[in-house]
Amino acid sequence: MSPNARFLLRRLHSLSGVVPVGVFLCEHLWTNAAVLGGRAPFDHAVGDIQRMPFLPLIEVFGIFLPLLFHAVYGIALAFEGRPNTSQYAYSRNWMYVFQRVTGAVVFAFVLAHLWEYRVQKWLFGMQTRDFYTTMELHFSATKWGIPWIALGYLAGLAAATFHFGNGVWGFCASWGLAVSRRAQSRVGYACAALGAALFAIGAMTVISMATGTHFGFSQRAAAPAAQGREACPP
Repeated sequence: MSPNARFLLRRLHSLSGVVPVGVFLCEHLWTNAAVLGGRAPFDHAVGDIQRMPFLPLIEVFGIFLPLLFHAVYGIALAFEGRPNTSQYAYSRNWMYVFQRVTGAVVFAFVLAHLWEYRVQKWLFGMQTRDFYTTMELHFSATKWGIPWIALGYLAGLAAATFHFGNGVWGFCASWGLAVSRRAQSRVGYACAALGAALFAIGAMTVISMATGTHFGFSQRAAAPAAQGREACPP
């Protein structure tokens, strides 16, 4: 592969991790956070998405193909990389290693998540109205008193939000949006705050489904927002 092609692919890989994959991550976590108000707000949020025009095209060309490219080329970069933390234990070197490790974790997490919901809907007849019940059942399930699925989701969310936040920093640095060390430091703090906020939203969603805790929200409080809106399609 020529240096120009490699440079272009790396730029596209960095861009795809922010837009559209990163944007979708933020939207997906925000939509799922509707469960903090109970089932009705969640069903309506999912229903609003299902009623979007050209949804299949948006999902294929705006989410799945960019996600596939980002994942496959990310794996190729991981095999090409040569971590040197043993010689140079700088924070950025460790971030490079963590980015590759969390990328592998996120890849496995996304495959499991797709199997649990998307594939069940596409191939086995799961309805969108079943998402809430399935999430509640899976996250609250325990074995030996431990909610393994919920813990797995928390681990996957931690990996995904770190990977995205650190990826945004890399995007800003490689695309010339943060050139100086001072600018990169400021962007680093902002990206860390972004990743932490996204993880908090996702973690509250998982814990809410696993325990029934609504973190100050209740179905009664959320009910006015749902009134007068069209019901989620079957």
